[in-house]
Amino acid sequence: MVRVKHSVSTHKRKKRVLKKAKGQVLDRSKQYQQARRSLLHSMAYAYRDRKVKKREFRALWIVRINAACRACGITYSKFISGLTKAKIGINRKMLADLAVNDPQAFTKIVELVKAG
Repeated sequence: MVRVKHSVSTHKRKKRVLKKAKGQVLDRSKQYQQARRSLLHSMAYAYRDRKVKKREFRALWIVRINAACRACGITYSKFISGLTKAKIGINRKMLADLAVNDPQAFTKIVELVKAG
């Protein structure tokens, strides 16, 4: 019975792992076992941080909206509450963008909220 050699597939697998670990430091980009271990961790961090990124951006938007609201003489919580009551359906991302890039438009929205 003929034995099967795994050298081709093994070499291919190791090459693929080392290629993914290319930017790593020291042995993490040179040695297969180190590279594999490093990649497993990095993929776990990447998965986790894709979720964290969403949280961080939402927090950033809230900080920006709050700063713009206080400049207009209203608190963030009263502003958001007023938006809901006035049935203005603009999300926080758009509000933060308005607060930074178009303060006049944001001030008009605050006026609508105060009036309502």
